[in-house]
Amino acid sequence: MSKSSTPELGEEKFKSKIGGQAVIEGVMMRGIDKASMANRLPGGEIDLEVWPIRGGKDLPWYRKVPFVRGVFSFGISMIDGYKCLMRSADKQITEEDEEPESRFEKWLTEKLGDKLMPVISGISMVLGLALAIFLFMMVPSGILKLAGKIVEIPDVVKNIIEGFIKIGIFVGYTALTGLMKDMHRLYEYHGAEHKTIACYEHGRELTVENVKQHCRFHPRCGTSFVFLVLFISIFVNSVFRLSWENVMLRVLCKLALLPVVMGLAYEVIRLAGKYDNPVMRAVSAPGLWIQRITTKEPHDDEIECAIEALKAVIPEGGE
Repeated sequence: MSKSSTPELGEEKFKSKIGGQAVIEGVMMRGIDKASMANRLPGGEIDLEVWPIRGGKDLPWYRKVPFVRGVFSFGISMIDGYKCLMRSADKQITEEDEEPESRFEKWLTEKLGDKLMPVISGISMVLGLALAIFLFMMVPSGILKLAGKIVEIPDVVKNIIEGFIKIGIFVGYTALTGLMKDMHRLYEYHGAEHKTIACYEHGRELTVENVKQHCRFHPRCGTSFVFLVLFISIFVNSVFRLSWENVMLRVLCKLALLPVVMGLAYEVIRLAGKYDNPVMRAVSAPGLWIQRITTKEPHDDEIECAIEALKAVIPEGGE
């Protein structure tokens, strides 16, 4: 049963444009003209940050054109989300946690000064992207190329198998990370974010008890977007008939086609978040299933953070 037709909660009042992300001990929410982040500090209190979104309602043309806007929106969301993740981690550091700087750390601080953290964050992001390229592009292509030497496999079948290998890696990776205590709590905040937005879309008062009654799965989730990217890539790679002879060349071609794939996935997930019909429910179903891994039922203190973050970005005149 879809969340919009749950009898005891009534129908959704509207589809919100507000989205969010779980961060370390908190939730980040992005509204129409401002964003916020609410974190539970080590002392127990909630720290709330609110900042304006550049462009706000007057988005540039490339953020409005279908199939183009998805690439830019994803890039901006990824960068902003990563910054919030790093900032939320800093908020959990207390004076007792701080250790004396090593000689190397002192040297880096002297040479880079205020640029130190941006440089470290940039390097971390590049390494993360390199790992993603290796896991989701090089490994599946390499496996299928080796398999092709043992048994003859049509290229179309290879593309399908490669796609399901990528989806399997994604599901396995998220499931393994969920076993880590810190990641499990992050997934609880992810659930709190979804449930709070669902409560808001149903037009109910944002209280812990009301939020707890809603579903922790949402069709506009980043998890669903990643699944759609992996699934749509099967068809795009088949249409463009990428060569299987050279793995590196194939990876480069897939990187070149990635904006096309992301643009398509973004439009699909927008439709899934806007309409509730059998077709869109079928499209959303696999992503919602994977959200059983990437979201967990939140505790009251986690829901409180999500509520504070959401309240801060609701437009004064409503959506």
